[in-house]
Amino acid sequence: MKFIAHLDMDAFYASVELLRYPNLRGKPLVIGGRRRQAVEGNEFPPLREYTGRGVITTATYEARAFGVNSGMGLMKAAKLAPHALLLPADFDEYRRLSRLFKDAVRSLAPEVEDRGIDEIYIDLTRLVADSAEDGAPDPWARARVIAKDIQRAVREATGLSCSLGVTPNKLLSKIASELEKPGGVTVLRMEDVPSRIWPLAARKINGIGPKAAARLETLGIHTIGDLAQADPALLVEQFGKSYGAWMHEAAHGRDDRAVVTYSEPKSISRETTFEDDLHAVRDRDRLSRIFTGLCVKLAEDLKRKGYAGRTVGLKLRYDNFKTVTRDCTLEAPVAEAAAIRRAAGECLKRVPLDRRIRLLGVRVGALSPIDVARPADAAGEPTLFGDS
Repeated sequence: MKFIAHLDMDAFYASVELLRYPNLRGKPLVIGGRRRQAVEGNEFPPLREYTGRGVITTATYEARAFGVNSGMGLMKAAKLAPHALLLPADFDEYRRLSRLFKDAVRSLAPEVEDRGIDEIYIDLTRLVADSAEDGAPDPWARARVIAKDIQRAVREATGLSCSLGVTPNKLLSKIASELEKPGGVTVLRMEDVPSRIWPLAARKINGIGPKAAARLETLGIHTIGDLAQADPALLVEQFGKSYGAWMHEAAHGRDDRAVVTYSEPKSISRETTFEDDLHAVRDRDRLSRIFTGLCVKLAEDLKRKGYAGRTVGLKLRYDNFKTVTRDCTLEAPVAEAAAIRRAAGECLKRVPLDRRIRLLGVRVGALSPIDVARPADAAGEPTLFGDS
C-alpha cells in the first residue's frame, strides 16, 4: 500500500501578493498584465480600466466567485469583475516563496517530485510505516497527521496556505487536493472512489482536456462515474487504444506511476510576452534592455540550479503569431549572462526582423553540472539589439 500526497498551494501568486499587501485581504484581486512597477500608497487600478491583451496569471477566491480564472484574457475578465483590483506579477518573489515551501516540505518528507512553481507530489509511504509504533492504528489516520504537519511547516516557513490530497496514487491525489480548498487535507482510500470521485466531472481527471471532455459529453459521459461505467471498447474506438484504455483505468482510480524525486533538466529558459508588439528598429533600445534582462535572469537560474550549457537558443513570436526558434552549439558550456547574450545574439542574426515582435525568449540546453562545466569567456561584441 502506498501513501501519495499532492500538495497544491492555494491561489499561490495572489496569496504571495497578500503577504505584501495585507490590507487587500478579502477583496477580489487579479494578478497579471504588465510587469511590476513601483506602487505608491499600495494603490492598484480596478480591472475595468485595463486595456491590452494580457491574461490572468491567477486570482483570489473572491475574484473567482465572479467567474474569472487563470488563463482568461484580462479584457474579458474586466466584464465579469470590473471592480476587481489588478496587480502586476512578480515572478522573482513567487520563485523565492516556491523554494521556501519546497524546502519546508523536504525537511519533513524528503521524497518529493517537483511539478512546478506551486505544486509537488510527496511519497509518504515510508513515513507512514515509520510512525506505526507511536501513531494511530489506522495508517490513513497517520497519513492525515503527517499531511497536517507538512501543511503547518509550509505555513510557518512562508505564511501561505496549501491544500493536500493523500491517496494511494498520484492521479487520485491530484484530484483530492482540489476537493477541500483552500487549506484542506483530503484523505481518500480506493473504497472512497465511488462516493467521492465518481460524482465529479470527467474533466477533473488530469489528462482529460477540454476537447476530450466535450467529446465525452457527446457520448453521454459527463462524470467520472459515467466514464468508469462506459464500455472500454467504446472508449478505445473513440479515443484510440492507448488513450481510451487509460481513460477507463483512470476513472477507476488506478495509476501506478511512481513519485520521481529527481530528474536532470534538459534545458532552462526565460521568455516574456510584450504588452504591446515591439519593432526591432523603432523599439531597439527597449528590446535591448529586455534581451539583456532575460539573459541575466537566465544566468541567475543556471547558477542557482548549478548548470551550464553548450546550446543557446532564441525564440521569437511575431505579431501574426508565427513562432521561430534558432539554436547554436558552443565549444564549451556557458553560464554567464554576457556569454549567453552573445550566443543568442548570433542566433538573432539568422531570423527575419521585418515584423513586429510579441514574444522574446532565450534558452540554454545541453546542460552539465557547473562543477564539470568550463566557463566561457564573457567578452564579446554586442549584436543587433544593442549592448544594454
